[in-house]
Amino acid sequence: MFKSSILAAFGAAIMLTGLAPLTASAQSTGSNIPGNTTGAQSQSPVDGQAIETEQNARQRREARNRAAPPPPTPAENMAAAQALATATSTPCQVTSAELRGVTPAQEKLYEAVCATGPGFVFISSTPPVAADCILLAGQAEIERARDPAADVGTQCVNPVNLDVLRVVSAYAVEAGVTCTPDQGSSIGRSSAGNLIYEIGCNGTDGYWLERLPTGWKKTECLEVVGQNGKCRFSTTAEQVATLKGRFAGNAEAAACDPTEARYMGANANGSFYEAKCADGKGFIVRFDTAYAVQQVYPCETAQRIGGGCRLTVVPEAAAPASAAQ
Repeated sequence: MFKSSILAAFGAAIMLTGLAPLTASAQSTGSNIPGNTTGAQSQSPVDGQAIETEQNARQRREARNRAAPPPPTPAENMAAAQALATATSTPCQVTSAELRGVTPAQEKLYEAVCATGPGFVFISSTPPVAADCILLAGQAEIERARDPAADVGTQCVNPVNLDVLRVVSAYAVEAGVTCTPDQGSSIGRSSAGNLIYEIGCNGTDGYWLERLPTGWKKTECLEVVGQNGKCRFSTTAEQVATLKGRFAGNAEAAACDPTEARYMGANANGSFYEAKCADGKGFIVRFDTAYAVQQVYPCETAQRIGGGCRLTVVPEAAAPASAAQ
């Protein structure tokens, strides 16, 4: 079974706080003090006290503003983010970084864009923490699908870091996927703790990509669905188009224009798929590891192959004629 567990949410939701008090200065507009036509009247004690209070408040605000440190420069943000990337063993060459705020514990949060791969959120906690922007976005998507009002915690906001397809397409190339990707997402972890991504393909079946310690494992979505998984970016039309393309080298299989397809499983002899054809007939086909057709089993005679056909309705065999009286 191709089991996966949902990626654990990245910590508790972190409420970003301001980096410094607001520095907009307030300027007194004064007040119009009634006077006669020959000269200004002296201020009343009440009016004088109000002006003095306003002046004191302004002076206190100005003193706070002078005491607030200047915001960090872009170079300082990059250096801080790179130091956190190194401390967390994160494979990121920081090309830009922004200070996004601080946690309630006054730990700084940086969002970094990396030269290659996904961006990261770094937290200057003890020990420091790094969170992959693609994983954060994937988890948020899952949580919002369950509850549109869900608090999904800290998320990346830089447009470069929000380009999920760019990152997942690069992973697909590394995994040996040759289709043209049109959608992608992080979908969680396998039962072994490996990260899994889904990639959609333009006009053909998509894949789950599992990052193994030794490289990538790619699994077609038709196979994922056959093992009780789910693909969001592949349609039935794309899946049958992929299967039909593999029938081309076999005359018996190529005669079928599939409208539905089903992955049945695999053994030492190969992998097995059921195809329902447009003419109402169907068969089970066995492929080798390169997806070359090895054997075609018409549904009428394939009852012993993985339980037989499910997509194609096979007429019941006619009852034997009764013996002549």
